[in-house]
Amino acid sequence: MGGFLNILKPPGMSSHDVIGFVRRVLHIKRVGHAGTLDPAAAGVLPIAVGQSARLIEYLELADKTYRAEVKFGLATDSGDDTGEIIESQKDFVMPAADQIGEVLKQFTGLITQVPPAHSAIKINGRRACDLIREGKSVEIPSRKVTIHRLELLAQRRDNILIDTDCSKGTYIRSLCADIGAALGIPATMAFLVRRRVGDFCLEDALTLEEFQEKGASALLDPSDFLSHLERYDLNPLREKAFGNGLSSGVRQHIPKSETLKVYANDKFIGIGRFDRSKMEVIPVKVLKH
Repeated sequence: MGGFLNILKPPGMSSHDVIGFVRRVLHIKRVGHAGTLDPAAAGVLPIAVGQSARLIEYLELADKTYRAEVKFGLATDSGDDTGEIIESQKDFVMPAADQIGEVLKQFTGLITQVPPAHSAIKINGRRACDLIREGKSVEIPSRKVTIHRLELLAQRRDNILIDTDCSKGTYIRSLCADIGAALGIPATMAFLVRRRVGDFCLEDALTLEEFQEKGASALLDPSDFLSHLERYDLNPLREKAFGNGLSSGVRQHIPKSETLKVYANDKFIGIGRFDRSKMEVIPVKVLKH
């Protein structure tokens, strides 16, 4: 048994809880997920089952789409409305839509952000959120992320609704707080829905009840969900050798990317790495058929 699942994670449930649910339904231990969602968030949670779990790291390379509610007038230590309030401002004037739009443009493209301390980011091998629970101070280094699109969908008395396409590693909680800071008003993320992870879309995601009813028939072909990786067609005569850890030998073509999804006889067989010094594709993760 192996393949991907497109699960709709409900709010109030951790990503790890969803993994436990999948294990119980499919009676299989080897299950993993790509891109953790906070318990309060909802949306697309890609899950890999069986030997397909070896491909999770490649799912995490994909861009994502989020819809978030940004609440103005308060900031929290966690960056969302589940945290402790660290700053509040009751008497503020909500900026006009065009002013908000200009600020959103500042956060489009390659930006620098500091992830929230209340996160699973590792500091010297320990999760930052665990260190905070132990009363230890945590300093999170900044990182570069790419915001491909940032759109204002709605504006209300004290909050706005935004939609964004972004690169891996983007923290929407930090984005919400930074938008507030740019407008001169404390802000926090009030709600988050992940609408897409690469080829996994919200419209196709299964609720836990739907998945339970479908069982193993809900499993998806992994090759259909790796469009962000360049395809490399291996010489069919090298398929067995490639599966045994040997390189591609005579190349079919020169790929543009280093990480490749490899096919033989139009069949997905795994992940390879293009070694430019040898001009060959080296097997990294080969699936058994």
